[in-house]
Amino acid sequence: MSRAFTTTELEAYLDEALQPEAMERIEHALRGDDSVVQQLAEINARRDAGVHTLGAIWRRARLSCPSRDQLGSYLLDALPEELADYVRFHLETVGCRYCQANLADLRARLERAGSDREADSRQKRYFQSSAGYLKKREK
Repeated sequence: MSRAFTTTELEAYLDEALQPEAMERIEHALRGDDSVVQQLAEINARRDAGVHTLGAIWRRARLSCPSRDQLGSYLLDALPEELADYVRFHLETVGCRYCQANLADLRARLERAGSDREADSRQKRYFQSSAGYLKKREK
């Protein structure tokens, strides 16, 4: 028999808000423990009936998550120190997978934008060098 999980842990599992290791433990328990399956069924029934706790609403609406704009500013090191500390705590200590994914996407976009600027610059240099060549040949 697996260890008992709290309602909070199981709700977070349903919201995919746990660390991968914790998700794995619950998934493993679901395969061999009917009581865990029953607990999840009860949580889902309560959710379907419209019974919501303040904590559940808070988690589902991601009210503690920084906005995408704030994550972008954090990435560019353009946040006030207090807010940057909170975002760092949220990403590293809380380990919010949703915000980590958003930050990874913003990082990738920033890298692509950097390589696009390099390509634009290279294209501009090629054009400038060939523009002078074309003018000479027209004469």
